[in-house]
Amino acid sequence: MISKSYFTNFKYFFLIYLVFLFIVSFFQLYEKHTGGADSTISEWLINYQGGFIKRGIIGEIAFNLANILGQELRYIIYLFQVLLVFFYFLIIYIFLYQLKINYYYLFIIFSPIFILYPVAEVEVLARKEIFIFIGYIIFLYLCSNNKNKYDVVFIIFFLPILSLIWEPVIFFSPFFVAPLLLKYSIKSFKKLIFLTLSFIPFLILSIFIALNPISEENHLKMANSLMDNFGENCYMSCALLLSKSKLIDQFTYNFPKYSLEIFVRYFVIILIGFGPIFIISKNSYLKKNIIFFNKFKNLLFPFIILGSPMILLFLMGSDWGRWVNITYTFTALFFIYLLKYKHIIAELDSLDIFFKKFKNYQLVILFVIICFSWNPKTSLTGDVASFPGYRIPYNFFKLVSNF
Repeated sequence: MISKSYFTNFKYFFLIYLVFLFIVSFFQLYEKHTGGADSTISEWLINYQGGFIKRGIIGEIAFNLANILGQELRYIIYLFQVLLVFFYFLIIYIFLYQLKINYYYLFIIFSPIFILYPVAEVEVLARKEIFIFIGYIIFLYLCSNNKNKYDVVFIIFFLPILSLIWEPVIFFSPFFVAPLLLKYSIKSFKKLIFLTLSFIPFLILSIFIALNPISEENHLKMANSLMDNFGENCYMSCALLLSKSKLIDQFTYNFPKYSLEIFVRYFVIILIGFGPIFIISKNSYLKKNIIFFNKFKNLLFPFIILGSPMILLFLMGSDWGRWVNITYTFTALFFIYLLKYKHIIAELDSLDIFFKKFKNYQLVILFVIICFSWNPKTSLTGDVASFPGYRIPYNFFKLVSNF
């Protein structure tokens, strides 16, 4: 097996990795905001100038801040996004800092559908789910402290705010429930019901958002406010709010795009991408006997069930690569939380026996192939992209040389 000295110095290698990804993100976002026109920007243009609308709260803040400061809206959005990406990488680093690393966990952390993905697929970079990721890590920190109930306060007051930012967070609510089951050692259905009462504000708001699509008149008001104040068109994600305003429209929009090739491709992507977590979770179990988890011998099926709402996102939107990234991020963060705070026992002897058959250079090649040689494209119709481990540095140096 690979020398333990590497794992001892993991935090330094990981810091270099994150710093590089942030520098690349900084320049990528700058290029997009000086002349780009994709969902990285258009999603942030959504605001309340035409009345209440899903995902409008951040755009409304940016809109008013740009007016108050007399700045271009794109400049304000750029600053927001750079700060968010920086804070996301920072909090990820802090979250993993004290994690005891082995060879198998590297496959989870450096997966091409985890931290690397938004940098490899630039259209996903600094999309609004980054607020959800940051919020979830903060929530996991709160759950790790048994001396207070700030985690419940988070669910009551802050989870609804996350819903205003990006309402599909409701599909990942099981990942917010699971840590609470552990912290409060929930063993009965009665206690589970009592715990879920804290989710009522979040659920009510999510239903309200789903049942109140924007009207054509209000969408026009929002679009006109962008053009009149900043000369910005309401395009892509901003424009799609009208064509996909009704809930049923979101489910029917993708039907013409479906094919057997796409289904097979994403089955393989999920199988390979989630493979390391699936294998390790099959060899892991919780120390506590709590509701839901105690129905299974290991953690494999609980993780599959927690991530299964991804299917609804697949039906509602065309950004399948993005949905894979979001679901994997929740899964990986929760798994790391379980490891870091010693909630699980991972029996990896069988894996040790298997991998001892390989030489170090073979293990390194395997790691590079699985983690840096592929990633799914953003759209469901896009093929699998190759070698982000090469493309990202190459495109970065090309971008900087033309700066």
